[in-house]
Amino acid sequence: MAPTTITTMTETVALVRLMTWLSPAFPVGAFAYSHGLERAIHDGLIPDRASLIAWLEALLERGSVWNDAVLLAEAWRKAGAGEGVDDVAELAAAMSGSRERYMETTLQGGAFVDAMASWSGEPPDGEAGPAPYPVAVGAAAARHGVGLEDALSAYLHGFASNLVQVCVRLVPLGQRDGVAALAALEPVVLRSARRAATSTPDDLGACSIRADILSMQHETQYSRVFRS
Repeated sequence: MAPTTITTMTETVALVRLMTWLSPAFPVGAFAYSHGLERAIHDGLIPDRASLIAWLEALLERGSVWNDAVLLAEAWRKAGAGEGVDDVAELAAAMSGSRERYMETTLQGGAFVDAMASWSGEPPDGEAGPAPYPVAVGAAAARHGVGLEDALSAYLHGFASNLVQVCVRLVPLGQRDGVAALAALEPVVLRSARRAATSTPDDLGACSIRADILSMQHETQYSRVFRS
């Protein structure tokens, strides 16, 4: 007879909270942002599933989202040690590559902190200024006993899932193509989460110049659906 695996209540609660915080229903407004993807689609750079997968893989492994993962990990460690995360928040805000990227991360982060009051009764302490989204998530995960690699995996998957839905609407892609894209990105998400879990701020750095430029161009795009 196979041994029974017992999951503690603490682990189960942490998993449920993580799924709630990073679900599409959590009120951070993620559906309103395309992370510059709307401009890439406008310019014909992402016409199909293959190009979408390649684009997101670059962001997850060596682009702005990789930096988010490193910053989330640093915030998790500091909050877990009882330290403030203001310095990480300041660094995350400064690393936003465009005005819209800055708004995207700080507005979502602020909304996340506000919504966390449903669990804590009050917003987490330590964020004196704007709370960039990955910093807010990392700090909350540590304070609620969520494991770092789990938090990173959920955050990166949530990011990828949101941008796949952008393409489902704008390219347009069918829902099956969207699901297939997420399946193809699964090993990328897990690989990036494992790598970020052992990262330090020295690992910050991105090489997705085209995505950054398109994000800036989106700011002046005449007709658009998304805020970034």
